[in-house]
Amino acid sequence: MKLYHRAIEVMPGGVNSPVRAFGSVGMEPVFFNYAKGPYVFDVDGKEYVDFVCSWGPMILGHGREDLIDKAKAYLDQGLTFGLPTEVEVEMAEYLTKATNTDMVRMVNSGTEATMSAIRLARGYTGRNKLIKFEGCYHGHSDALLVKSGSGTLTYKAPTSLGVPEEVIKDTIVCQYNKIEDVKEQIAANKDQIACVIIEPIAGNMGVVVPDQDFIQELRKVTEEAGIVLIFDEVITGFRTSFGSIAKDFGIEADLYCFGKIIGGGLPVGAFAGKREIMEKLSPTGGVYQAGTLSGNPLAMKMGLDVLHYLEDHQEIYDKLDKLASKLEAGFNKNLEISGVKGKVSRYKSMLSLFFGDFDQIKSYEDVKNADTETYKLYFKKMLERGYIVAPAQFEAIFLSDAHTEAMIDKFLADNLQVLKEIAGEK
Repeated sequence: MKLYHRAIEVMPGGVNSPVRAFGSVGMEPVFFNYAKGPYVFDVDGKEYVDFVCSWGPMILGHGREDLIDKAKAYLDQGLTFGLPTEVEVEMAEYLTKATNTDMVRMVNSGTEATMSAIRLARGYTGRNKLIKFEGCYHGHSDALLVKSGSGTLTYKAPTSLGVPEEVIKDTIVCQYNKIEDVKEQIAANKDQIACVIIEPIAGNMGVVVPDQDFIQELRKVTEEAGIVLIFDEVITGFRTSFGSIAKDFGIEADLYCFGKIIGGGLPVGAFAGKREIMEKLSPTGGVYQAGTLSGNPLAMKMGLDVLHYLEDHQEIYDKLDKLASKLEAGFNKNLEISGVKGKVSRYKSMLSLFFGDFDQIKSYEDVKNADTETYKLYFKKMLERGYIVAPAQFEAIFLSDAHTEAMIDKFLADNLQVLKEIAGEK
């Protein structure tokens, strides 16, 4: 493609984010230039049903005319001032009420939200170490680009060049869904751990759902040890239900990180939590964090429009759950009919179709055995039929209010034909 060859001359890999490079599926990327409802259109005009949804935020579909008309009017009022605005206050009031938190700080991305929340937790506790879980992604800040080694959990290695080992020395990596790992590390690092950060539903190693007991016990042991529990809800916040997912587990975290949906599709992030912690932030406290475009009025107004709509139409969540359940059942049936080995992992409207022979999908140790070669075939064949799913095995399928049951039925029928083709080629 000429556009791709232009792109690789001026952008590393021809993209501005690695997953867009389609490297995991052995292809050159497809370039898109228009979207409407449940569809995206490439630069050649080909139509695709969109199951990426900009990795989650387009929960209402693309280009809703009522929201777009409002956004056009906002342009006349100004894009950003770098000065306080009323709409920032409105957003803060709305978010804290919707998520049962006391205070919020707006930022411009999920990475900013998570790295700032960790700094805040360290400043609040006076401790340096943190616990994360292998397979959970919390943005590309240095201290979080770490994986556990093949030996013990205390051995770590950077997952990126340019990350010095001394930067990750205070990052402890545990296994998702394994509370004993956490307990061992808390005991071994008594009074040294500032925070535990977790995706309450893992979405960056594919969808992996935690055991209820694991999340409940995680809250208990962090509370007992004076450790700040951070829920990274950049994906799940307002995606699986209105507000935070914490209420699904019957617990409260100390800090929450949000993104994706709360900007109405524009770049945005936020972290929120208890007043006693949040007031440690500058200018009221000694933990510094800043951003010229944070809380810019365009993103705040568009985000509030989407959040208000979701609050007034919470039946959307039931619809998405129903569609995802239909997909899950259809995938399982198609796998059985075709004989292709695979497993579906789902939490409400987030799901992943993993290829391979699995007993369970509970952690990174499980998903890393997925058959990525089969996924490559699957992706290409579905793309040819006019569907865009995640160009990587270890991502989620996202649904929007613009998707219909008829669309899901057609998708599943094509899915079956693709699986039969794959079975015949293997």
